[in-house]
Amino acid sequence: MDAKKTCDILIIGAGVVGTSIAYSLIPYEKEVLILEKNNDVAMGATRANSAIMHAGYDPRPGTLMARLNVEGNRLCEELCRKLSVPFSRCGSLVLAFSDTEKALLSDLLDRGIRNGVPDLRILDQEELREMEPGVSEEAVAALYAPSAGIINPWELCLAQAEVFVSNGGRIFFHSEVTKIEENEPEAPYRYTVTTGNDAYSTNTIIFACGTHADEVHALISEPDFQIVPTRGEYYLLDKSEGNKVSHVVFQCPNEKGKGVLVAPTVHGNLICGPTSEVLSEDIDDTSTTSGKLSEIKEKATRSVRDISWRDNVRNFSGIRANSTSDDFIIREIPGRKGIFEAAGIKSPGLASSPAIGPYMVELLKESGVDLPPKENTYTLTRKKIHFRDLSNEERAELVRKDPSYGRIVCRCEGVTEGEIRDALLSPIPPVSLDAVKRRAGTGMGRCQGGFCGPRIVEMLIENGKNIAVPCGSTPLPPAHLSIEQDADGSYLFVPRDAEKEVGS
Repeated sequence: MDAKKTCDILIIGAGVVGTSIAYSLIPYEKEVLILEKNNDVAMGATRANSAIMHAGYDPRPGTLMARLNVEGNRLCEELCRKLSVPFSRCGSLVLAFSDTEKALLSDLLDRGIRNGVPDLRILDQEELREMEPGVSEEAVAALYAPSAGIINPWELCLAQAEVFVSNGGRIFFHSEVTKIEENEPEAPYRYTVTTGNDAYSTNTIIFACGTHADEVHALISEPDFQIVPTRGEYYLLDKSEGNKVSHVVFQCPNEKGKGVLVAPTVHGNLICGPTSEVLSEDIDDTSTTSGKLSEIKEKATRSVRDISWRDNVRNFSGIRANSTSDDFIIREIPGRKGIFEAAGIKSPGLASSPAIGPYMVELLKESGVDLPPKENTYTLTRKKIHFRDLSNEERAELVRKDPSYGRIVCRCEGVTEGEIRDALLSPIPPVSLDAVKRRAGTGMGRCQGGFCGPRIVEMLIENGKNIAVPCGSTPLPPAHLSIEQDADGSYLFVPRDAEKEVGS
């Protein structure tokens, strides 16, 4: 075991919350390190969710959740511009189907106004039909929130992580934390954090562990909350269905959450879901079930008529980190000086994430953590090419400079060889087909990678990356690679001198 790895601040978890905190710490002269148990960032709740930037009318006024939701929504558009992350402020509608639900809309309106949500108003049936012709004729009114939006959640997470690494931050993958010990008072660092292979010394620890937040908290003290992992299943429909609605369409929320939504995606598809099912055994079980998918069909069709379920591209599920607390738990842990946590970050966690990072920085300062501003230069921006979003003139100029952008590899999504190459050369290189998918958008269309997958594997091998290929017959690695099986059962080609660390 190597016990020589040290840092000023250690973050556990590389989801959208952990990377928001890391991104927010870039301007400070501190050595920051992230530990992530998976082989990539954005592998938990960030990878599979509704991709909605909620406006902020739902959280109870006065809660941290309400404050950070509205602030995160406000910050999101400029953050996405800086990071070249797709975002659309398309607005949302909460439908009412009865007089009782109309009264609930008034309650949500009042709550939203108290939370500071801008430009909220209730639409009557005529205004609703004019704004969103595809909704059910049974809807009698709707709460309109123009500040709500849609985003690519894993790309936001990746972008923050890539900028963090580009500024000297470090991420260690395959690094599940198993022990946290407080050192003797005379030791140079206060805490030692142990993973399966290594030990890390630090003075400040931040937990951002999603559905495992209570388990990691238990490594240092008995948690005063419990995570209630809740699975939500989804339909992702083809782009031919993407224009069914132009807003995020909700039903009235209940005790289980915001209910089944119907919404466009930033990629042009239509998403329907989620369900809500508490997991008591395997809290990482992201399978889908016929019963829950049927439930989505029934409830979504109540909101939006004429959805073509035959145009389904795929079904998926994600796990929400619901908790026994009715608010986010973001604090320095009582009795544990220098250990902080962001736990129970359930919906609207994604919308709140741009504000959670700055909020954690303020908590660090209030606790006495010294955060001197950097004297050297740093960057908080990232430039990424999305070829299909360019104008014809911009495409022609780009291809003239670099012909690889003129070679389409993923025909369904219009992703070019140049974009895949950029993904392979990113500050956090991909190690699997799914990792390339998250970076470049390949394999997200109707064929689900059936045509582009083999070419991407070739490019991965050509670039000597750690690459995982789909389960099946064991592939033969090139001479410079060894082969092992990853935790998900796929085969991993590993350069013989590969390191797990990403960053300088």
